[in-house]
Amino acid sequence: MEALKEAIYTIENIYNLSEGKRAELIDGRIYYMAPPGTTHQKLVSRLNQKIANYIEMNGGNCEVFPAPFAVFLMEDDINYVEPDISIICEPSKIDEKGCHGAPDLVIEVVSESSRRMDYMIKLFKYRTAGVREYWIVDPKKQQTAVYNFERDMMDEYPFEKEIPVGIYENFSIRLQ
Repeated sequence: MEALKEAIYTIENIYNLSEGKRAELIDGRIYYMAPPGTTHQKLVSRLNQKIANYIEMNGGNCEVFPAPFAVFLMEDDINYVEPDISIICEPSKIDEKGCHGAPDLVIEVVSESSRRMDYMIKLFKYRTAGVREYWIVDPKKQQTAVYNFERDMMDEYPFEKEIPVGIYENFSIRLQ
């Protein structure tokens, strides 16, 4: 008896979703996304603003993109994500469709529906794709887990503490 094979989806399937539906694609599996809540959006907005202001004030070549923003992590058609925030420091990776390759820093704000995805599936995928730094901002826990993949380090920061931004020197963010 032959085992049933699970369908493998592609980026074309993502682009063909009905209007208003959002999903990500990891290794050919579709993961539908629930609409974000108010706390989630406040955190994304605040982080985006602080990072964009820092880049602008310091003349950096990096760009910050809040979701929805397409990130084609690998050179294939079975991986497509929309991180809450993507910071990309190589302009050649960016075109009108989104980012082609791993962003330098990815920030995900956890919601109840995304907890497993952010802490497990995306953690592994971002690391293997070459993301330099990955933040998991968890409003329920009131803390941020920071994975610096270049240094093979992970630290946790309560919202009231300064979080150093590893891809920059002398830049930190306090969420509370």
